[in-house]
Amino acid sequence: MADQALDQLCINTIRFLAVDSVQKAKSGHPGAPMGQAPMAYALWDRFLSHNPSDPTWPNRDRFVLSPGHASALLYSLLHLTGYDLPLDELKQFRQWGSKTPGHPEYGVTPGVEATTGPLGQGFGNAVGMALAERWLASRFNKPGHEIIDHHTYAIVSDGDLQEGITSEAASMAGTLGLGKLVMLYDDNEISIEGNTDITFRENVGQRFHAYGWHVINNIDGNDMEAVSTAIATAKAETEKPTLIVCTTVIGYGSPNKAGTASAHGDPLGDDEVSLAKENLEWEPTESFFVPPEVSVHLGRASEEGRTRQADWNSAFSEFREAFPEEAQQLDDALQGRLPAGWEDALNGMFENSDPIATRSASGQVMNAISKGVPAFLGGSADLAPSTRTHLSDRGDIGGGNFSGHNLHFGVREHAMGAVANGLALHGGAIPYTATFLVFSDYMRPAIRLGALMGQQVIYVFSHDSIGVGEDGPTHQPIEHLMSLREIPGLVVSRPADATETVEAWRAALTRQDGPTAMAFTRQNLPVLDRSKLPSAAGVLKGGYTLWESSDSPQVVLIATGSEVHIALEAGQTLEHDGISSRVVSMPSWEVFDDQPKEYRDLVLPPSLRARVSVEAGTTKGWERYVGLDGASVGMNSYGASAPAGVLYENFGITAEAVASEARRLVNGRS
Repeated sequence: MADQALDQLCINTIRFLAVDSVQKAKSGHPGAPMGQAPMAYALWDRFLSHNPSDPTWPNRDRFVLSPGHASALLYSLLHLTGYDLPLDELKQFRQWGSKTPGHPEYGVTPGVEATTGPLGQGFGNAVGMALAERWLASRFNKPGHEIIDHHTYAIVSDGDLQEGITSEAASMAGTLGLGKLVMLYDDNEISIEGNTDITFRENVGQRFHAYGWHVINNIDGNDMEAVSTAIATAKAETEKPTLIVCTTVIGYGSPNKAGTASAHGDPLGDDEVSLAKENLEWEPTESFFVPPEVSVHLGRASEEGRTRQADWNSAFSEFREAFPEEAQQLDDALQGRLPAGWEDALNGMFENSDPIATRSASGQVMNAISKGVPAFLGGSADLAPSTRTHLSDRGDIGGGNFSGHNLHFGVREHAMGAVANGLALHGGAIPYTATFLVFSDYMRPAIRLGALMGQQVIYVFSHDSIGVGEDGPTHQPIEHLMSLREIPGLVVSRPADATETVEAWRAALTRQDGPTAMAFTRQNLPVLDRSKLPSAAGVLKGGYTLWESSDSPQVVLIATGSEVHIALEAGQTLEHDGISSRVVSMPSWEVFDDQPKEYRDLVLPPSLRARVSVEAGTTKGWERYVGLDGASVGMNSYGASAPAGVLYENFGITAEAVASEARRLVNGRS
C-alpha cells in the first residue's frame, strides 16, 4: 500500500474509532476528532517522541489535548500506538470505571498528560510543561550531555482561545520565549451556539504575533503534508513558541453535519455514521474496526519508543558518570524525592522572635527551603514584595535565562495556576504561586484541577483577612478560606504565628499527593512562647490543644491564624472569671479530619459541646466543629476601609466577644 493511502487509512481509523466510541456511549463529541484526526496523526506518526511502554519516561515529548471534549481522538491515538488502553476500553467510553472518561483525566488513562475539559486550562498546562523542560535543561544539560531535550505539543480550539486564561498564558509564553512549545490551532469556526463569528472575529494569528509567538498561518488541517511541514518549521524555531493555524472542518466526512454546530456535542446517529463511512470510503461495516496494516504501522511507536528510551538511559548513565552530583539531584527531582537534610535549616527558626507577620515568616522559611530543595521554584502575580515570596540569591527566570528559581507571572492569576499545574505535571519541579487571598477566586479553576490531578503545587496567599486594613473590602477576603476548604483534595493551612508557619511549610513540602493552600497575615503577630506551650509540630496533625486552664475545661475555643491570639486572650479572661477553657489551634481542617478518631476526640471531646470558633472570615461552615449548639465569632458581611485594629473592634472579632459567647454557652448549661 502506498504511504499516502496508508496515511489516509490511519486517519480514517482514528476518526471512526472516535465516532464509534461516541455512538456506542450515546454521548460525546464526534465533530472535533473527525476534523482534527489528520493533524493529530501527522504529529503522532512523524514527530512525537514517546514510549507507550513507559508513559512516564522523563524525556518524552508532552502532548496536551486542551479541548478535552475531543477525548475520543486521544483515546484512539493511545490505543493505536500501543498504550495500555485495550479496544474494550474504547467501547466503554464515558462509562463507570472505564479508562476512557468523557474528558481526559490524568492518572486514569495511561498517556494522558493532563486533565483537560475546562477550556484554556490545557493551554496553560502546556506552557508550564514547556517551561519545566527549559528550566531543567538549563540547570542540568552539559556540553555533550543534552539529557533534557524534548518538545511540548498541544491541540487547541476556538473555545480555548476565547477563554481569558489563554491570553494570559500565551503572553507569558511569548515573553519567556518558550521555543520548544508548539500548538496546533483547530480553527474550525464552530462553537456550540453556531459559527464563531457571532462572538469571535479577531485575527488570532495577529494576536499571537503580538504576544511574541512564531505564527504559521493558513495551513489546511486536512493536508497531512502541509501540517507536517508546518510542524517541522515550528521545531526549527528555537526562540519563540509557535502557533500553527490549521483550518479544519468539524465533523469532516459527515454528509449532513460536517461544518455545523450539530456535529459538536451529540452523536452523529446510526444513519449518519453509515453515511460518513460510505462518504470516506470506509468499507468495514462493523464498529471499532482496526485494519491490520494500521495496527502494524501505528504500533511501531512502541518499539521506537523503547529504543529512544534505551538510548536516553545510556546517555543518562554517561551523564551520571561524568556529573554524579547533578545526576543525583536530577534523579531526586524527577522521582519527587526531597534531598537528605532538607529540613535542617528549618530547625530552631523564630525562637525568641519579635512579632512578625506570617507572610514575612513564610518568606524566611521559603528562602531556607530553597537552599535545601533545588526543585523548589515559583513566583507571584506581580506581588512578590507584598507576599514575601522572592527567593534571595536564587536568580530570575526570564530574558532567555531559565536557570533561576524566581518566576514573574505578571498580573495573571488564572494562568499562574494552570502554568504551575503544568510545571508539576512535567515532573522535576515543586512549584509555588503567590497572590492575595482575595484573588484566589481568579485562579480557583486551576486550583480545582490541581487538586483533581493530585499535583504538588503550593499556593501562597497573603493578606488573609480584614487584617489587610485600609485597602478595604475589595481586598479583604471573607468567604475565601471556606471556599477553598470546599475543594476536595486541597489542604488549606492558616498558621497562627511564625513557628506554626514553619510547620505548615514542612507539611506542604512533604505532601506529594495533592496541592496545599496557605493563608498568611499582613499584620504582625506575636510569636508564641513554645517553652510554655506545646510544640508547633501539632500543625502536622491539622489541629491541636494549644493551651488550657485546667484538665477539665468547660468550653473549647477553636481558632485559626491571627485569631488564635484572640482565643488565647479570651481563655485567660475566662480563667479570671472562673470558667475553665481549652484553646485549640486548627490551621488545617483537612489534615485534622484525616487523623484517627481517637486523636480528634482527644482534642475535641464529644462530650464537651460548649464550643466557640473564631476566625476573621465567614462563620458558615464552622458548625462542622462547634455543632448546632455552639457559637461562631467571625464575619457575616464584607469588610471596610480602616486600620486593622479598628476593623476587628467594630466587627466584633475580639477576645471579649469570644469570652462573652463562651460564658453564654457555659451558663446555659450550668
